[in-house]
Amino acid sequence: MSEIRKTIVVAVSKNGIIGRDGDMPWRLSTDLKRFKAVTLGKPVIMGRKTYDSIGKPLPERANIVISRQLAATAHPDVHTANSLTEAVNLAEEIARKSGVNEICIIGGGQIYAQAVNLADRLCVTHVETSLEGDTSFPAIDTALWKVMETIDVPAGDKDSYPTKFVVYDRR
Repeated sequence: MSEIRKTIVVAVSKNGIIGRDGDMPWRLSTDLKRFKAVTLGKPVIMGRKTYDSIGKPLPERANIVISRQLAATAHPDVHTANSLTEAVNLAEEIARKSGVNEICIIGGGQIYAQAVNLADRLCVTHVETSLEGDTSFPAIDTALWKVMETIDVPAGDKDSYPTKFVVYDRR
């Protein structure tokens, strides 16, 4: 059985900010479309605060929410896990059963901080601005990560800022 790739999917500002007051500090319709394309059909892992900010399970994806309170996500389309390790094991099992070779870790800050050491790939939307916020993403160490693809994305009519989409693979 082939290895299941663990991919972090994140949008991050120039100064490392990914969130403010339980939400993203920007509007990026172009990035949301790419996020959907990257994660569709794959198990997604998120923390409870991220799940709460989305407000519902993401369609056509197995949603796994990490929470210490298992009743926190009483929804039939949501799996819960007590830890990142438990969530990854469950996501890999679901991925194998559904014939996909990738799981996606989609936030938030605490989950990313733990997952960055486990991840094989980073799909990062670099938001071309610096912003105030209360949640950040760890700095990407180029000694550990190699750029595989870079796409400059000008701001569309429903985007707050231009972005650069970069795929990094672990060296």
